Amino acid sequence: MTGKHTTDAVIVHCIDFRFQKYLDAWLRENYASCKYDRVSLAGGVFDFEYILKQIKISETLHDINEIILVNHENCGAYGAEGNYARHKSDLEKAKEELLRLYPALDVEIYYLHLDGEFEELHS
Repeated sequence: MTGKHTTDAVIVHCIDFRFQKYLDAWLRENYASCKYDRVSLAGGVFDFEYILKQIKISETLHDINEIILVNHENCGAYGAEGNYARHKSDLEKAKEELLRLYPALDVEIYYLHLDGEFEELHS
């Protein structure tokens, strides 16, 4: 390896094909001038331990400044428990843990609605 590669952020979201057009457009609009690692996993932060491993790799190898977490409405990985309150709670817990582990990084959390609206959540 010839040196550390740097990027601005790591963005974590679900694999669900229904939301990719919204995610792609949102990323172009908000992060077009940024470099970012993109992690796509069923359920977004549902499997937080796996996501945490990916974030650690991104932070270690790419010196990120920001973590963006996106969960979405009607997520099959969550099943019947995938209501708004559960997603909000999981995203807030993930943000809290990431800020504890990486206090120098910014962490943003979003809930993506079926109509493509991104709702920024504040904990």
